[in-house]
Amino acid sequence: MSSSKFSEEFKRDAVAQITERGYPVREVSERLGVSPYSLYAWKRKFAKASCGEAEKDTEIRRLKKELARVSEERDILKKATAYFARDAK
Repeated sequence: MSSSKFSEEFKRDAVAQITERGYPVREVSERLGVSPYSLYAWKRKFAKASCGEAEKDTEIRRLKKELARVSEERDILKKATAYFARDAK
């Protein structure tokens, strides 16, 4: 029963040094006093989390496009209904 001695923020910062700043895993490992195995595990963990966010962002963009299309169709139908209702009188 070992408890994590590193906070989530520390883990994210360590992974960011590897992924965003381009430092080698070994260098970050030595500098922070963390095993390379832990860094690779954290990297996998946070990569899965960010992948899920990317999928959500893609879905949100798709839904916004669909909403814009449907709103435009609705507006066209409203105008057509008003036009034909005017001619019927």
